[in-house]
Amino acid sequence: MLAKTFGCSVFGVNAHLITIEVSVDQGAKFFMVGLPDSAIKESEQRVESALKFLGYRMPRQKIVVNLAPADLRKEGSAYDLPIALALLKASEQLNSELLEKYIIMGELSLDGMLRPIKGVLPIAIEARRLGYKGFILPEENAKEAAIVNNLDVISIQSLQEAIDFLEGVSHIEPLKVDTREIFQHTQNTYDADFSQVQGQENMKRAMEVAAAGGHNIIMIGPPGAGKTMLAKRLSTILPPLSLHEALETTKIHSVAGKLGKNDSLISNRPFRSPHHTISDVALVGGGGNPQPGEISLSHNGVLFLDELPEFKRTVLEVMRQPLEERKVTISRAKLTVDYPANFMLVASMNPCPCGYYNHPEKECVCGPGVVQKYLNKISGPLLDRIDIHIEVTPVSFDKISSSRKAECSEEIRNRVIKARERQTLRFENSDEIYSNAMMPSQMVKDICIINEPGKILLKTAMEKLGLSARAYDRILKVSRTIADLADSNDIKIEHLAEAIQYRSLDRDAWAG
Repeated sequence: MLAKTFGCSVFGVNAHLITIEVSVDQGAKFFMVGLPDSAIKESEQRVESALKFLGYRMPRQKIVVNLAPADLRKEGSAYDLPIALALLKASEQLNSELLEKYIIMGELSLDGMLRPIKGVLPIAIEARRLGYKGFILPEENAKEAAIVNNLDVISIQSLQEAIDFLEGVSHIEPLKVDTREIFQHTQNTYDADFSQVQGQENMKRAMEVAAAGGHNIIMIGPPGAGKTMLAKRLSTILPPLSLHEALETTKIHSVAGKLGKNDSLISNRPFRSPHHTISDVALVGGGGNPQPGEISLSHNGVLFLDELPEFKRTVLEVMRQPLEERKVTISRAKLTVDYPANFMLVASMNPCPCGYYNHPEKECVCGPGVVQKYLNKISGPLLDRIDIHIEVTPVSFDKISSSRKAECSEEIRNRVIKARERQTLRFENSDEIYSNAMMPSQMVKDICIINEPGKILLKTAMEKLGLSARAYDRILKVSRTIADLADSNDIKIEHLAEAIQYRSLDRDAWAG
């Protein structure tokens, strides 16, 4: 007898329908076909043990399990449950017409209990798109799937619960969650706040400009100056995620298996801070079964690279294309997947190996040429892609011990949101551009218009700092953001001057 169940395989951040066909006929042996990986092939032992534990029999006949389409590679252990249910139907131990109305996924333990799986949100979205009645899945993943409306999410704890539900022995109420309520309730809840930062007013201003325009930023300063503390608070002044951005971000974390137990929706902008020993594949994504890397996990949020020169040069160079294109394309012989990577890069570094070059009080002990050599660990093309370069100076004792309350993140975020609203109106006719940092060169020429005194100022700065054409565009973009924060329609000379000072750490100006 032949039976069918339906599951999904996740490629990139999207799911594709997989039909699980099981045939039980005269003969012997168990055959698994349809390009399964080792984890799927091992499902025979898990399914057999679970069936026996629950009192069902494993047919001693010829069993063929086909995962269609057969030319698409399938990976993971989430096919255990649909295989087990199709096997029971094919061996006439299960009598239900509901099997083909649901997408079914779940990993079986040897006693028939279910373990959580990855990529639930994209699967739920695909199930709704294809018109399936519902999605049967492990209980721990149910909240994640339930944020997709118009889909019956049936959460179960064991194979026996699934059988009872399909045969009508027991009724399981579909899980319902109010996505908007969850989203609004958990939005903008942060442990850190800019009110905890004393002093560093110039750095706070640079952070505000970066957040308002979505600009990348690098901070150079001695140890203990507050670079990491400032970076960790940047996400608290970014505009809140929209519901669409939250769903998109949650999909990526779901595919990577990074959602916590019983988590449903990511409502705050991600902040990722990988260690400097990270590999290039772990940063951009990839592997035999392509998975999203850190730059995709920071999509719609912040990627913080602490001690930038300590990262391997190959790791840093692979970021150059994603920084421009806002996505990562991973190609393999039989498939190509795209992962979104629209993130803000925040980097920090010491000015030299000892950390005290240009320090107002401590003396640098590095030899001649060492500072320039240290900075040269970061390539010019990568440095050009970072819009704002800012020097962080140590905070004085008077400011640290001051009882004056610093400005909180909410106040800064309100100004950032107003600046972003101006940009939303400016780019309302473009589907892919919604911040100043994303403007292509031609749009920069059309929008970032400066007057004659501004042109003279910019020409002088470019000649003295040795700036590239890409840096020219970056200065214009940042000056447009500063003008937006000032609620100005025109880029004035003071806006341009402030933007130019944020390039003062370019190579010619910094290390002499």
